Amino acid sequence: MVRGCRWKREKGLEKQYREAGTKWGHGIEGVMGHSSRISLRQPPPMWEPQQPSVRMVTRLLLLTSALLSTCQAVESPALFTSVTLTLEPSNAVSQGTNVTVRCQALVSSSGFLNRKYTIYKDNTVVYTESITTAEDLIYSLRMARVANTGKYKCKVNIPGKELSSSSEKLTVTGLQTPVLSVDKRVFSEGEEVTVGCKAPGESGAIVFYFYKDSKELYEERVDANHVETRLRFNNAGDHRLHCDYRVILLTDSVPSNASNNVVVTVKELFITPVISVRPHGSMIIEGDNLDISCSVSGNLQNSSGLKVFLSKGPTLLSSGQSKANHSMRALAEHSGEFQCSLEVGNVVKRATENVRITELFSQPVLTMYPTEVFEREKITLTCKSTNYSSDRISSSDVKYSIYKDNYTLTPGSFNGIYVVPGVVPNSSGIYSCKADARMISKYSAKLPVQAKVLVSKPEITAIGRVIVGKPFQVRCHSDRGSLPIEYTLWKKYSEVNSTTVQQPHHQAIFPVTVQHYSDMQDYKCEARNNPKIDTVVSNKLNTTVIVPLSNPGLSVVPDLLEVTEGNEMYLICGVEGSPPVTFKWYRRGNVQPLFTTTSTQSSASHRIKGVGNEHSGTYYCEAINYANMVRSQPVTVDVKMATWKKGLIVACCLLVVALLALACVLRYNSKRGRETYSPPATQAFAGV
Repeated sequence: MVRGCRWKREKGLEKQYREAGTKWGHGIEGVMGHSSRISLRQPPPMWEPQQPSVRMVTRLLLLTSALLSTCQAVESPALFTSVTLTLEPSNAVSQGTNVTVRCQALVSSSGFLNRKYTIYKDNTVVYTESITTAEDLIYSLRMARVANTGKYKCKVNIPGKELSSSSEKLTVTGLQTPVLSVDKRVFSEGEEVTVGCKAPGESGAIVFYFYKDSKELYEERVDANHVETRLRFNNAGDHRLHCDYRVILLTDSVPSNASNNVVVTVKELFITPVISVRPHGSMIIEGDNLDISCSVSGNLQNSSGLKVFLSKGPTLLSSGQSKANHSMRALAEHSGEFQCSLEVGNVVKRATENVRITELFSQPVLTMYPTEVFEREKITLTCKSTNYSSDRISSSDVKYSIYKDNYTLTPGSFNGIYVVPGVVPNSSGIYSCKADARMISKYSAKLPVQAKVLVSKPEITAIGRVIVGKPFQVRCHSDRGSLPIEYTLWKKYSEVNSTTVQQPHHQAIFPVTVQHYSDMQDYKCEARNNPKIDTVVSNKLNTTVIVPLSNPGLSVVPDLLEVTEGNEMYLICGVEGSPPVTFKWYRRGNVQPLFTTTSTQSSASHRIKGVGNEHSGTYYCEAINYANMVRSQPVTVDVKMATWKKGLIVACCLLVVALLALACVLRYNSKRGRETYSPPATQAFAGV
């Protein structure tokens, strides 16, 4: 029963099996079956057979399950070699072919092995089976249909491992011809008929299509090979019906052939709607009484539930059982198509009549002069109907009224011309007018009037810093004023440039360059948005002008010849130009400045206390403002020795000279004294 399985011989289990076998009247081999390879000790021959109880049988089954679990826990290791899926007889078959999906797993093991096979179609599980042998798994598709088309794959699981095959595409071609059925072949128009379409032997998701005279009539998707529905036919006569279907696959659909044709006959109802209009003819003028009737012509005996409707466009004018009437006073907007509809059950028939109504007078048109107006300017409004029916009225019969924001400005006897006085503070608003004659009123289109605002006094400003000799921008702007506004920049009495601002976010900006700071006062700008009124002029351009720095110089106090040790020395840097100015002092050979300061004056100084010989060297300074940077010429400073040091040196020198002179005198005197002294002769000879 189980191969390659070694049982753990536990004494407790063996003893219980022996007891169970004794009570059943046979040994342990009788309990497990002679085909088992389980080897347990035999019971003593003196055991007497007894009838097994239900409790003992249950206990024995539990023990068997425990032993099998122990066996599975010691299954031998396995090695996957490959998993292969094949389609037989081939990957492409015609419908009705028996197809075999074969899954072959090559697994190496030394004993018992449980294999779980799973077959997938388009990544959906279609079949699962567990086997313990090495045989191939067979999944059969009997009488394959197009719905079986798809990608098949096999996955094999063994304890702790799994392996899948590559996908194989199965293509099934050919569909059964659908069969169309109709529950009746002859019926009345508007009657419902049951129509069915069947695809014998097909399966899967199918969309059925029904056609009338080769035009698609209805479609429905089902998960079956047949469908029934109820259809209504309103057009009388013979009609040819057929159906077809499509089998829906994962990424595509396969169409079938057309079904059989079924000819059905729809019998006409011999009743028709009739519409009549009075007065007859084309000369219907506004104000005439217009009578329209809708009735039925034909056999009304079998027409229970009949209704008639009189309408114009989406508006229902009247309705009734067999007749509908409507009367009204004709207006030009009533011109158009009137429709008489007859409804019996599900059948609807229609008759139409086109009615043309001539205007008694045309819609008035409201105009204004001038077409553009500024605040507090006079406006002339004219309201006129250009056309009227001369055989009914004259032009004097048409009276006019003018409105502003739905408020009446003129009486009804107004002749059509109205002047809005210029003293009106705000003439802006929505104007309209009305024309009246023979109790007919017509309104003009609305005329929005937006009175323009005169431009205010412009302001002239400079954008950014203004530096002499460098270009900058000047902006002209008015806080109030309707666009477009024309701005002109002037320098004294000469026009520099002009521009027109058309959009709210645009600005009038002019490029300018001044050569002297006093030139700024020469610029003005003017603005104009009404050619009938003089321009308005701004004030003079007033802004800070930065003059570039020039003529830098470095001076030393005290004078260069008087710079002596121990005294103070001032390095003074001066320039010409606009403050604030940043001054920096440098000593040649040093990258970092000795001192930096910012001043609103044109000069600044750097003080050095107690100068010494180490302060001798070459100095220069730099000056910086918003316009530029300049550097002075270098100045060489030679620190002189202090006066007291000079006096000390002179005194020392004089002392040395005096000592030398004294020494020389003493030496000279000593030498001369020896030369003038002579000893006595006796002493001389005595010495000899």
